[in-house]
Amino acid sequence: MGGSQSVFTEEELDDYQTLTYLSKKEILHVFKRFKSLAPGLVDANKNVKLPLSKITEMPELKVNPFRDQICKVFSSSGDGMTFEDFLDMMSVFSDGAPKNVKVEYAFRVYDFDGDDLISDTDLQNVIEKLTGANQLSEADMQQLIENIMEEADLDDDKTLSFAEFEHVISKAPDFVNSFRFRM
Repeated sequence: MGGSQSVFTEEELDDYQTLTYLSKKEILHVFKRFKSLAPGLVDANKNVKLPLSKITEMPELKVNPFRDQICKVFSSSGDGMTFEDFLDMMSVFSDGAPKNVKVEYAFRVYDFDGDDLISDTDLQNVIEKLTGANQLSEADMQQLIENIMEEADLDDDKTLSFAEFEHVISKAPDFVNSFRFRM
């Protein structure tokens, strides 16, 4: 790992540690993972922006039905990820990230249209991602969306605000364990 450390100055590592929920050792491990996605590109320029297609090859994302949406949320440019974008993603999905940060990013992942509200259309996208090939009938889909809104839409405006989403997530004891990557 000594070779990886020379990639960053001590000041850069300190800054990354301050800005993330990761230790210096974990940051170096994250860089190693980033580099493994495209060794030639990263060796040539540690600040390279990798295409999202490379990022989604990570084992944790490859099997995740929300992989494209996760990459979209963490990509600062929308068309790739820099190491800093990748580091932010790995930090949020780490064991060290607090629940409130994980909830905020989960909300952004489920907010497919990016309007800061989770609507019927967003819920339909979430359900379709979760059910995969086992698509629900239109009637079952509508019933499920209505049930979710009945439970979660506290102000009856037909959308879920962040506060309503946070309230629902607070009732899910396993949320933190499902919103993480092993380092």
